[in-house]
Amino acid sequence: MFNRFGTTQEMMIQTVQENGENLVLAIDSRGLYLTTAQFVGRPIADRNRYSGARTGAEQRIAALGLDVAGLVAANQHRIQLETVSAKKVNPLKASKRGAKG
Repeated sequence: MFNRFGTTQEMMIQTVQENGENLVLAIDSRGLYLTTAQFVGRPIADRNRYSGARTGAEQRIAALGLDVAGLVAANQHRIQLETVSAKKVNPLKASKRGAKG
């Protein structure tokens, strides 16, 4: 299921430790980010996915000794995409509906 604001189990890559704190490395359509385990799999918004919290995330991940570009390339399959299906409209029927008005 697509979750626009929260972090799901499918988005998780691995757990890491930063300054004695256990964090979860996750990926979405905007790239890698670090979050806490309390936000994973819950139907609440993950504040760590917001753009303000992502500032410096790539540098933090690189400082942990991880290859940012390699992780993004290897985990593209985890990125959730939302597809919007547009209903096709027959222009002839649409014009007839407008004429009835």
